[in-house]
Amino acid sequence: MTNYGMVIDLERCIGCHACAVSCSHENNVSLDKQWNRILTEGGENVDTPDGEYPEGGRDGTLSMNHLPLACQHCDNAPCVKVCPVNATYKREDGIVTIDYEKCMGCRYCMSACPYNARVFNYDDPITVPSEGTGNVEARGKGVVEKCTFCSHRVEEDLDPACVVACPADARIFGDLDDPDSTVSRYVKKYETDQLLDDLETDPNTYYVRGEMTPGRTRSGNELEGTEKKVTGNPNGVATDGGESQ
Repeated sequence: MTNYGMVIDLERCIGCHACAVSCSHENNVSLDKQWNRILTEGGENVDTPDGEYPEGGRDGTLSMNHLPLACQHCDNAPCVKVCPVNATYKREDGIVTIDYEKCMGCRYCMSACPYNARVFNYDDPITVPSEGTGNVEARGKGVVEKCTFCSHRVEEDLDPACVVACPADARIFGDLDDPDSTVSRYVKKYETDQLLDDLETDPNTYYVRGEMTPGRTRSGNELEGTEKKVTGNPNGVATDGGESQ
């Protein structure tokens, strides 16, 4: 059975925020919200290095370590357990999603999520331009939303927008239940972490530290293992290296 997951190579991530920008554009995310954030391990602010500046002729210890963060699509998801109306649920393919028609805005899921991966729409969404942004409908006021692994793209055999947009090929997406998929092989071969693994949420997102992987070596938008498309995709962009249709 399919179980989608992601590997993020922290040795490759350059903190450019291309994944965050592409996520917001693809998913019609309001300007005052973010599903996909790039944190740095030195502090709460953006691009905060860790360590100390060199002083008195001594060597410094400064380093900049980026940590991309979004919904982890946990196998044992706390948000699913606490939702009183079953608006949050885990699909058969491993993606944790939200039924916005059911969501009543209680925000129990936000309190339960240890990754702070969800946002709440206190107001109507603000996008630029106001119409024509993204390939999914904007969510209305009074609901919780989050990363969906671009499920609308996955259903069209396309990689999530953040994976395609990453210029450093630091993101790899695929089927964790397929032992031959790149994500499965990388989880087995390289030193990987699951965030807050002591909470036993069993996230479907793995982070590589230490040895750098070859990254996402494929070109185009297609999910690994699918036939290359030559007639275009939901973005109106040809996937065979040609012009837009």
